[in-house]
Amino acid sequence: MVQTFMITLFLLATQLHWSFTHGSRDTFRKAYIVYMGETPRSRTSAAATGEGEGEGLRSKTSAADLQHNVLSSVIQDASTAQQSKIHSYTKSFNAFAAKLLPDEVQKLRENENVVSVFPSRIRKLHTTGSWDFLRMPQTLKRNHRIESNIIVGVLDSGIYMDAPSFNDKGLGPPPSKWKGRCQVVGNFTGCNNKVIGAVFYNNDPATRHPNPSPQDEEGHGSHTSSTIAGASIAGASLYGLAQGTARGGVPSARIAMYKVCWPKGCSDIDLLVAMDDAIDDGVDVLSISISGESNGFFDNPFAIGSFHAMKKGIFTACSAGNSGPDLYTVQNTAPWIMTVGASGLDRQFLTPVKVGNGIETTGLSINTFSPKKQMYPLTTAAIAANSTLSRDSIPWFCDEASLDPKKVNGKIVLCQGGASLSYIKSLGGIGAIVSLQEKRDTSFISAIPATYVDSIFGDKILASVNSTKFPQAVIYKSKTAPNAAAPFLASFSSRGPAMLSRTLLKPDVVAPGVNILAAYTKLSSMTRTLGDNRFDVFTLMSGTSMSCPHVAGAAAYVKTFHPNWSPSAIKSALMTTASELKIKAVVAELGYGAGQIDPVSALHPGLIYDLSKFDYIRFLCKEGYSGTTLRLFTEDNTNCASVPDIGGHDSLNYPSMYYQFQNPNTSIDAIFHRTVTNVGLKNSIYKATVKAPRNLKVSVIPNVLAFSQLNEKKSFKVTIKGPPLLLQTNQITLLSASLEWSTDTKHRVRSPIFVTLAQQM
Repeated sequence: MVQTFMITLFLLATQLHWSFTHGSRDTFRKAYIVYMGETPRSRTSAAATGEGEGEGLRSKTSAADLQHNVLSSVIQDASTAQQSKIHSYTKSFNAFAAKLLPDEVQKLRENENVVSVFPSRIRKLHTTGSWDFLRMPQTLKRNHRIESNIIVGVLDSGIYMDAPSFNDKGLGPPPSKWKGRCQVVGNFTGCNNKVIGAVFYNNDPATRHPNPSPQDEEGHGSHTSSTIAGASIAGASLYGLAQGTARGGVPSARIAMYKVCWPKGCSDIDLLVAMDDAIDDGVDVLSISISGESNGFFDNPFAIGSFHAMKKGIFTACSAGNSGPDLYTVQNTAPWIMTVGASGLDRQFLTPVKVGNGIETTGLSINTFSPKKQMYPLTTAAIAANSTLSRDSIPWFCDEASLDPKKVNGKIVLCQGGASLSYIKSLGGIGAIVSLQEKRDTSFISAIPATYVDSIFGDKILASVNSTKFPQAVIYKSKTAPNAAAPFLASFSSRGPAMLSRTLLKPDVVAPGVNILAAYTKLSSMTRTLGDNRFDVFTLMSGTSMSCPHVAGAAAYVKTFHPNWSPSAIKSALMTTASELKIKAVVAELGYGAGQIDPVSALHPGLIYDLSKFDYIRFLCKEGYSGTTLRLFTEDNTNCASVPDIGGHDSLNYPSMYYQFQNPNTSIDAIFHRTVTNVGLKNSIYKATVKAPRNLKVSVIPNVLAFSQLNEKKSFKVTIKGPPLLLQTNQITLLSASLEWSTDTKHRVRSPIFVTLAQQM
């Protein structure tokens, strides 16, 4: 009897296990990602901000609780739901991965708390993921002969020739159009058929270097260069992280390095000289991952140099800056520059941490260290505080001179809000757990084992330390995890509106700029701090400095198939085929413009918004530039009276439309005149589709464009109107719309339309 009962229990358990793993015999559980948007603020966060018990605690449950409730609503059995869950994302966004049955997937898609549910696909190992993420796999169709004739000029910190990304295997001699040079000086040994030019500029006493050469001692220039045109290198990684094949967007293209940046900075003097040389040397594309504020288009080396580059048919991409999420921080905003913000990839680096009492969580960081012990002593910034500090200045930030070396040596330190990891290391500290209130979407390489955790877990760890006689913890090596929120706008990426003009939506686009793996220099350690003995030819970096070369590489790729397209035509193709981001904050488009680039789609944009030098002059006239200054800038006798006025709000044939006004009591009323050129099918008809908020009226006249020839041009007018009441409340100060021209086939040409009330920014 007992034996029969035990057999029955075994069979029942086996059946339950089969049901959980496979569902029925005809239906199997599969891995899905359930994305739920913003992470809800926790009880701890609500209390910290002073919100009352009634509202703050009732309405803001933790992300983990919300995820559990949602999953339990479709999987009634608690045990099965727990086994089903694969991973929880709670730092930068709210999502979870789980093994689901088809009917559970459908129910989750109908849940009001769920944004989307999509299958987790099995993918091959690849490098940073950036070019694959942009739908440019290694098997992509290429025009290798023309690609090898493309020269990309990079203004940066130099180049490290011993990095495998700059191997010239399979490349012939430099293109005959190349007029540049290679400075073999100091510890720089020379160029090859991949890096065909390398020169340095160190003319300003303020940035003077004792031993100048094109050698990259910082790693920044090597990273950006290889992102654009690095050779394909299998097995690349950073100590096993992001393992795969490292490659540039145009692996057959040539690189010309113009070193303008030094430990003390990048001088305008050197920048302008370098751009002058690059234009003359015969480059096709310029990539400049350097930001600088400016009071106008005429006192800015980037605007000046790139204007002259544009006139020679050279495409210029510039980084937007890393001052986000603040508004009015975008830089390099001249209309002839493609201004690039940063987006996030579909992967992130999570660093697990375990405390002696059993608390486990993951934080964001890039930790290459593997623990040698099961546990290490743990302390807090308060316990380890320097005795000279007053009781009111407890050093939760773990900054310089705040900690007692004797209390830190040999221990992991719990900090709150921030920490100087190099300082903790100098005191003999062996690790850091940093508790953060704010969300974080970017990981950085740590000088010691470290992880940045949510304050919920930080508070739990703090309580554990304060209640344990001998507190311990261990920080594990980072792991790669999927990021369901991608593509998202990086928090550090600078936002508009542009300070120099009220008629331009900047940045123009975004591209991957978070945790990008690319070439590095062995002349600098991973963190460039004293005592860091990790040296490698690859590293992970984040910033709009990383997104800019992705656009430069994409432009070079488009140019290999359309060598006669103007810089503005290439820019238009990249903008009108860009995709909107998944996560849209209130002011999202002030940070991402037209969206994330799609280089393959940009090969066949259908229609382009082309611009010439005279279009830009008209724009400058509209902005108030005139007279001698304008004539000197344009290097001819052009004046505003000689340039026909096309009318409209911006007098510029730009792929995006932006209207900013000052008075909330004024009705919205603006006109934009645009002309498109047919580069798609010879005989084609495009119809206009407008998406706009309910109280914003957007009209397109005509709303149908019929083409019978390639390169045929058609003009149209866009009017936007809205009542003043629309912007009289503090809740609505931004309006986002779009215009899309589409055919019955594959061509869709999208332009963002954005309206802002300036004084409420």
